[in-house]
Amino acid sequence: MPVAIVCPQCFVTNRVPAARLADVPTCGKCHQALFQASPVSVDMAQFQKMIAYNDIPVIVDFWAQWCGPCKMFAPVYAQAAEKLEPRFRLLKVDTEAHQDIASQYRIQSIPTIAVFKQGKEATRQAGAMQLGQLLQWVDQNIPTTKQ
Repeated sequence: MPVAIVCPQCFVTNRVPAARLADVPTCGKCHQALFQASPVSVDMAQFQKMIAYNDIPVIVDFWAQWCGPCKMFAPVYAQAAEKLEPRFRLLKVDTEAHQDIASQYRIQSIPTIAVFKQGKEATRQAGAMQLGQLLQWVDQNIPTTKQ
């Protein structure tokens, strides 16, 4: 069965056979890899498209440049992308640059990690985590995505 995956480069929705997600699929429009083992920084329009049109769960790191714990968490989140793709899409939203998104989702402390499934927020966790903690949190809170 095909899975909808939004390209992190051109933001076009692609249909990929579920069994082929791990085979480094490329975008039908821009021909770039659909998964690049790194979080995607997004603006409001890109964020909305990513959470609405990806069939896989989307994990979002809400952060800000001035936030010390956010800076410490950034490399951990990048490592998580290497381990969690293609089961998940990982995004980053700068809450200073995109206050509209932070306000809409009532982000009150950063970093905050939120998971979206089928366009709706499923769960969230405030505070920086170590890689093992983050991976465990994902596995515990989104058990249907384990392979």
